[in-house]
Amino acid sequence: MRLLIVSQHFWPESFRINEVAAALVAQGVELTVLTGQPNYPEGQVFSGYRAFNWGCERHADGYDIVRVPLAPRGQAGRGAARRLVLNYLSFIASASLFGPWLLRGRRFDAVFVYATSPILQALPALWLGWLQRAAVVTWVQDLWPASLQITGYVRNARLLAAVAAVTRFIYRRNDRLLVQSQAFLPEVRAMAGGTPVAVHENPGDREPAQQVALPEALRPQAGRFNLVFAGNLGTVQALETVLDAAELAGPGLLWWLVGSGARSAWLAEQVAQRGLQDRVRLPGRFEAACMPALFAAADALLVTLNRAPALAQVVPSKMQAYLAAGRPILASLDGEGERVLREADAGLAVPAEDAQQLAAAALRLSAMPAAERERLGGNGRRYFDTHYEPMESARQLLEQLREAVKTLQ
Repeated sequence: MRLLIVSQHFWPESFRINEVAAALVAQGVELTVLTGQPNYPEGQVFSGYRAFNWGCERHADGYDIVRVPLAPRGQAGRGAARRLVLNYLSFIASASLFGPWLLRGRRFDAVFVYATSPILQALPALWLGWLQRAAVVTWVQDLWPASLQITGYVRNARLLAAVAAVTRFIYRRNDRLLVQSQAFLPEVRAMAGGTPVAVHENPGDREPAQQVALPEALRPQAGRFNLVFAGNLGTVQALETVLDAAELAGPGLLWWLVGSGARSAWLAEQVAQRGLQDRVRLPGRFEAACMPALFAAADALLVTLNRAPALAQVVPSKMQAYLAAGRPILASLDGEGERVLREADAGLAVPAEDAQQLAAAALRLSAMPAAERERLGGNGRRYFDTHYEPMESARQLLEQLREAVKTLQ
């Protein structure tokens, strides 16, 4: 199959679609990726790239990456919301205008959209699919307009209604829609009209070719129970809950918040104001290659989300990486993420935004015999192998794409 992936975010940014692309190539897919200039999450274009440049590069895994210009998302602070909107719109415009020219001479059987927010990035994919007479399949990672309400970026009812109308337009012009969790099905089907909708869960990562040594800044502290959170430090990660739990749980636990995001500066200020420097570590963002060693060294892995209906419908992407690591998981979330953890019997789950229960569960986990924590971690690894193994996931995705192509023949 000749496949075009359209995704605003792609390697060297750290997103699940990177692993999906590599697994599809391993399945024999002739792949091209249309994306922007890498700048997530720091908001500054990565070294070696330029915001308003375009061109093609060859990835080591054997596929082409075609990049279009975009406005970087910028850093948190005054004007951040405006810059973020400009970042999104610039990719949509560039992919629609530059994409057909940069992809000239290439033929595709299907166009596959990795639809993180905003769903609007599917618009250039629909345009390219029409030009190519190719099937268009969108993999819905966030529910719109619900995601806008959760993050607080949009509160105006009329504007939210307009976004819902555009979302229906996009859904109904796809040949197939895939959703990342069972809980997405009712809402997406209600908006999709006659477009078929199926579940395709996010897979885990492939095993790294080489192990990367753990940097000194990430080494756990002996004599403490080290809880590790790794990923985006943003508005939906319930970071207030983590800090409250750190205060309640006492000095025997060390909470690591590894990563960066919109709330990085706020976190640093709060840790200082609350006097939590000895209980909460903020080492910053590290390359993805460091994560397996970090997870293996942790006593437990932490995942938290805000309390919101739309967030209860998602399985956080870090859950797969945590399960694969074979370490016990401590979760403060609702809905699908909680269901997966309980089904896997891989750790302890408490309701979202409940700092008291989170602190109590952390203490309970730290007091468990080491053998019991190993049992929970082993359960998680077995669940990963059964549900999220990347090559099997790629095979299933390829079948979905082939079914979509058949509808055009």
